[in-house]
Amino acid sequence: MANRIDEKLSALKSAGATALVPFITVGFPDVETSEELAKAVLDAGGDMLELGVPFSDPVADGPTIQMTSFRALEQGANVRTSINVVRNLRSAGVSSPLIFMGYLNPFLHYGIERFARDASEAGLDGIIIPDLPPEEAEPYLTALERHGIYLIPLLAPTSTAERIAQACKHAKGFIYCVSLTGVTGARQTTSGGISDLVNAIRGQTDLPVLVGFGVSKREHVETIGQFADGAVVGSALLNAVNDSPPGESVEAARAFVKNLRGTDQ
Repeated sequence: MANRIDEKLSALKSAGATALVPFITVGFPDVETSEELAKAVLDAGGDMLELGVPFSDPVADGPTIQMTSFRALEQGANVRTSINVVRNLRSAGVSSPLIFMGYLNPFLHYGIERFARDASEAGLDGIIIPDLPPEEAEPYLTALERHGIYLIPLLAPTSTAERIAQACKHAKGFIYCVSLTGVTGARQTTSGGISDLVNAIRGQTDLPVLVGFGVSKREHVETIGQFADGAVVGSALLNAVNDSPPGESVEAARAFVKNLRGTDQ
Protein backbone atom coordinates (compact mmCIF):
# COMPACT_ATOMS: atom_id res chain seq x y z
CA MET A 1 0.00 0.00 0.00
CA ALA A 2 1.35 3.41 -1.02
CA ASN A 3 2.15 5.85 1.76
CA ARG A 4 -0.45 8.62 2.02
CA ILE A 5 2.32 11.24 2.26
CA ASP A 6 3.61 10.36 -1.21
CA GLU A 7 0.13 10.31 -2.69
CA LYS A 8 -0.88 13.67 -1.21
CA LEU A 9 2.32 15.54 -2.07
CA SER A 10 2.33 14.11 -5.59
CA ALA A 11 -1.27 15.25 -6.14
CA LEU A 12 -0.49 18.73 -4.81
CA LYS A 13 2.57 19.02 -7.05
CA SER A 14 0.52 18.02 -10.08
CA ALA A 15 -2.00 20.70 -9.17
CA GLY A 16 0.70 23.32 -8.61
CA ALA A 17 -0.51 23.77 -5.02
CA THR A 18 1.41 24.46 -1.82
CA ALA A 19 0.91 21.90 0.96
CA LEU A 20 -0.51 23.37 4.15
CA VAL A 21 0.33 21.27 7.21
CA PRO A 22 -1.24 22.30 10.53
CA PHE A 23 0.30 21.11 13.80
CA ILE A 24 -1.69 20.39 16.95
CA THR A 25 -0.61 18.84 20.25
CA VAL A 26 -2.37 15.61 21.22
CA GLY A 27 -4.15 16.22 24.51
CA PHE A 28 -4.38 20.01 24.23
CA PRO A 29 -6.57 21.47 25.55
CA ASP A 30 -7.79 17.94 26.29
CA VAL A 31 -7.70 14.67 24.37
CA GLU A 32 -11.27 14.78 23.05
CA THR A 33 -10.94 18.38 21.88
CA SER A 34 -7.60 17.69 20.21
CA GLU A 35 -9.34 15.04 18.08
CA GLU A 36 -11.98 17.58 17.10
CA LEU A 37 -9.28 20.13 16.32
CA ALA A 38 -7.56 17.60 14.08
CA LYS A 39 -10.71 17.00 12.06
CA ALA A 40 -11.52 20.72 11.89
CA VAL A 41 -8.14 21.89 10.58
CA LEU A 42 -8.10 19.18 7.91
CA ASP A 43 -11.66 20.01 6.91
CA ALA A 44 -10.72 23.71 6.74
CA GLY A 45 -7.97 23.13 4.18
CA GLY A 46 -5.08 21.34 5.86
CA ASP A 47 -3.50 18.82 3.49
CA MET A 48 -1.62 16.78 6.09
CA LEU A 49 -1.54 16.93 9.87
CA GLU A 50 1.31 16.91 12.35
CA LEU A 51 0.32 15.55 15.74
CA GLY A 52 2.64 16.61 18.54
CA VAL A 53 3.31 13.81 21.02
CA PRO A 54 3.56 15.47 24.46
CA PHE A 55 6.94 15.40 26.19
CA SER A 56 8.27 17.05 29.34
CA ASP A 57 11.43 18.44 27.70
CA PRO A 58 10.58 19.58 24.16
CA VAL A 59 13.98 21.10 23.42
CA ALA A 60 13.17 22.22 19.86
CA ASP A 61 9.99 24.00 20.89
CA GLY A 62 9.26 27.49 22.09
CA PRO A 63 6.84 28.73 24.77
CA THR A 64 3.59 27.91 22.99
CA ILE A 65 4.26 24.24 22.27
CA GLN A 66 5.97 23.87 25.65
CA MET A 67 2.75 25.11 27.22
CA THR A 68 0.55 22.80 25.17
CA SER A 69 2.76 19.80 25.99
CA PHE A 70 2.58 20.63 29.70
CA ARG A 71 -1.20 20.94 29.55
CA ALA A 72 -1.46 17.66 27.63
CA LEU A 73 0.77 15.84 30.11
CA GLU A 74 -1.49 17.11 32.90
CA GLN A 75 -4.32 15.37 31.04
CA GLY A 76 -2.31 12.14 31.04
CA ALA A 77 -1.61 12.21 27.29
CA ASN A 78 1.29 10.05 26.11
CA VAL A 79 2.42 7.87 23.19
CA ARG A 80 -0.42 5.41 23.69
CA THR A 81 -2.93 8.28 23.74
CA SER A 82 -1.45 9.64 20.52
CA ILE A 83 -1.74 6.28 18.77
CA ASN A 84 -5.36 6.03 19.93
CA VAL A 85 -6.06 9.49 18.50
CA VAL A 86 -4.73 8.35 15.12
CA ARG A 87 -6.92 5.24 15.31
CA ASN A 88 -9.97 7.32 16.19
CA LEU A 89 -9.34 9.76 13.35
CA ARG A 90 -9.08 6.92 10.86
CA SER A 91 -12.26 5.38 12.24
CA ALA A 92 -13.96 8.75 11.78
CA GLY A 93 -13.05 8.71 8.08
CA VAL A 94 -9.93 10.91 8.06
CA SER A 95 -7.87 9.92 5.00
CA SER A 96 -5.24 12.70 5.08
CA PRO A 97 -1.63 11.85 5.96
CA LEU A 98 -1.00 11.85 9.72
CA ILE A 99 2.51 12.48 11.05
CA PHE A 100 3.82 12.39 14.60
CA MET A 101 6.25 15.05 15.81
CA GLY A 102 7.86 13.89 19.03
CA TYR A 103 11.03 13.31 20.98
CA LEU A 104 12.94 10.07 21.12
CA ASN A 105 12.69 9.15 24.82
CA PRO A 106 8.93 8.39 24.94
CA PHE A 107 9.23 6.16 21.86
CA LEU A 108 12.19 4.34 23.39
CA HIS A 109 10.20 3.83 26.57
CA TYR A 110 7.27 2.46 24.56
CA GLY A 111 9.61 0.25 22.51
CA ILE A 112 10.48 1.19 18.93
CA GLU A 113 9.38 -2.08 17.31
CA ARG A 114 6.15 -2.15 19.34
CA PHE A 115 5.54 1.51 18.57
CA ALA A 116 6.07 1.03 14.83
CA ARG A 117 3.66 -1.90 14.78
CA ASP A 118 0.95 -0.24 16.85
CA ALA A 119 1.21 3.13 15.11
CA SER A 120 1.11 1.53 11.68
CA GLU A 121 -1.96 -0.52 12.57
CA ALA A 122 -3.63 2.67 13.82
CA GLY A 123 -2.93 4.47 10.53
CA LEU A 124 0.17 6.64 11.08
CA ASP A 125 2.11 7.61 7.95
CA GLY A 126 5.25 9.34 9.22
CA ILE A 127 7.19 10.57 12.21
CA ILE A 128 9.58 13.46 12.91
CA ILE A 129 11.99 13.06 15.84
CA PRO A 130 13.88 16.35 16.32
CA ASP A 131 16.45 14.97 18.77
CA LEU A 132 17.40 11.90 16.70
CA PRO A 133 20.63 12.64 14.77
CA PRO A 134 20.86 11.03 11.33
CA GLU A 135 24.06 9.28 12.46
CA GLU A 136 22.02 7.32 15.01
CA ALA A 137 18.82 6.87 13.03
CA GLU A 138 19.43 3.56 11.24
CA PRO A 139 17.91 1.10 13.77
CA TYR A 140 14.83 3.30 14.17
CA LEU A 141 14.58 3.82 10.43
CA THR A 142 14.66 0.07 9.87
CA ALA A 143 11.91 -0.67 12.41
CA LEU A 144 9.66 2.12 11.17
CA GLU A 145 10.05 1.33 7.48
CA ARG A 146 9.33 -2.34 8.17
CA HIS A 147 5.86 -1.16 9.16
CA GLY A 148 5.45 1.44 6.40
CA ILE A 149 6.11 4.55 8.51
CA TYR A 150 8.42 7.21 7.09
CA LEU A 151 11.08 8.79 9.32
CA ILE A 152 11.13 12.42 8.18
CA PRO A 153 14.49 14.21 8.60
CA LEU A 154 14.86 17.74 9.95
CA LEU A 155 17.39 20.13 8.45
CA ALA A 156 18.20 23.62 9.69
CA PRO A 157 20.08 26.73 8.51
CA THR A 158 23.09 25.44 10.47
CA SER A 159 23.13 22.08 8.64
CA THR A 160 26.37 21.48 6.77
CA ALA A 161 26.52 20.13 3.23
CA GLU A 162 27.62 16.78 4.70
CA ARG A 163 24.69 16.69 7.11
CA ILE A 164 22.26 17.58 4.34
CA ALA A 165 23.60 14.77 2.17
CA GLN A 166 23.45 12.30 5.05
CA ALA A 167 19.90 13.23 6.02
CA CYS A 168 18.68 13.00 2.43
CA LYS A 169 20.36 9.66 1.73
CA HIS A 170 17.65 7.44 3.24
CA ALA A 171 14.84 10.00 3.49
CA LYS A 172 11.31 9.25 2.34
CA GLY A 173 8.15 11.33 2.19
CA PHE A 174 9.61 14.81 2.45
CA ILE A 175 12.36 16.86 4.04
CA TYR A 176 11.36 19.12 6.95
CA CYS A 177 13.27 22.36 6.57
CA VAL A 178 13.56 24.48 9.74
CA SER A 179 13.25 28.10 8.68
CA LEU A 180 15.35 29.64 11.43
CA THR A 181 18.03 29.04 14.03
CA GLY A 182 16.07 28.62 17.23
CA VAL A 183 12.93 27.03 18.59
CA THR A 184 9.38 26.84 17.29
CA GLY A 185 7.17 29.89 17.70
CA ALA A 186 5.09 32.34 15.69
CA ARG A 187 7.16 35.08 14.01
CA GLN A 188 6.25 38.26 12.18
CA THR A 189 8.62 37.49 9.31
CA THR A 190 10.23 34.38 7.89
CA SER A 191 13.98 33.97 7.57
CA GLY A 192 15.40 35.59 4.46
CA GLY A 193 17.93 32.83 3.82
CA ILE A 194 15.55 29.91 3.90
CA SER A 195 15.32 29.64 0.11
CA ASP A 196 19.09 29.03 -0.02
CA LEU A 197 18.73 26.10 2.36
CA VAL A 198 15.84 24.69 0.32
CA ASN A 199 17.94 24.96 -2.84
CA ALA A 200 20.85 23.17 -1.11
CA ILE A 201 18.49 20.37 -0.08
CA ARG A 202 17.09 20.11 -3.61
CA GLY A 203 20.64 19.50 -4.80
CA GLN A 204 20.66 16.27 -2.77
CA THR A 205 17.14 14.88 -3.22
CA ASP A 206 14.05 14.97 -5.42
CA LEU A 207 11.79 14.67 -2.38
CA PRO A 208 9.41 17.53 -1.58
CA VAL A 209 10.70 20.12 0.90
CA LEU A 210 8.38 21.56 3.54
CA VAL A 211 9.22 24.58 5.68
CA GLY A 212 8.27 25.03 9.32
CA PHE A 213 9.13 26.99 12.50
CA GLY A 214 7.96 30.59 12.62
CA VAL A 215 5.22 30.29 9.98
CA SER A 216 2.15 32.17 11.17
CA LYS A 217 0.46 34.14 8.37
CA ARG A 218 -1.09 33.60 4.95
CA GLU A 219 1.69 35.77 3.51
CA HIS A 220 4.28 33.39 4.98
CA VAL A 221 2.60 30.41 3.34
CA GLU A 222 2.41 32.24 0.00
CA THR A 223 6.08 33.26 0.18
CA ILE A 224 7.22 29.74 1.10
CA GLY A 225 5.15 28.35 -1.76
CA GLN A 226 7.34 30.26 -4.21
CA PHE A 227 10.39 28.10 -3.46
CA ALA A 228 9.25 25.11 -1.38
CA ASP A 229 6.51 22.48 -1.56
CA GLY A 230 4.66 23.28 1.64
CA ALA A 231 4.46 25.06 4.97
CA VAL A 232 3.92 23.75 8.50
CA VAL A 233 2.02 25.98 10.93
CA GLY A 234 2.02 25.13 14.63
CA SER A 235 2.50 27.76 17.33
CA ALA A 236 0.34 30.43 15.69
CA LEU A 237 -2.52 27.95 15.31
CA LEU A 238 -2.18 26.78 18.91
CA ASN A 239 -2.13 30.39 20.09
CA ALA A 240 -5.42 30.93 18.30
CA VAL A 241 -6.85 27.89 20.06
CA ASN A 242 -5.53 28.98 23.46
CA ASP A 243 -6.81 32.54 23.06
CA SER A 244 -10.31 31.51 21.97
CA PRO A 245 -13.32 31.91 24.29
CA PRO A 246 -14.45 28.81 26.20
CA GLY A 247 -16.12 26.30 23.92
CA GLU A 248 -14.96 28.02 20.73
CA SER A 249 -11.50 26.51 20.26
CA VAL A 250 -12.50 24.20 17.39
CA GLU A 251 -14.13 26.99 15.41
CA ALA A 252 -11.15 29.26 16.14
CA ALA A 253 -8.81 26.63 14.67
CA ARG A 254 -11.05 26.16 11.64
CA ALA A 255 -11.16 29.91 10.99
CA PHE A 256 -7.39 30.23 11.40
CA VAL A 257 -6.65 27.54 8.81
CA LYS A 258 -9.23 28.96 6.40
CA ASN A 259 -7.46 32.31 6.68
CA LEU A 260 -4.11 30.68 5.92
CA ARG A 261 -5.71 29.05 2.88
CA GLY A 262 -7.38 32.27 1.77
CA THR A 263 -10.80 30.63 1.81
CA ASP A 264 -12.26 32.73 4.62
CA GLN A 265 -13.87 35.32 2.38
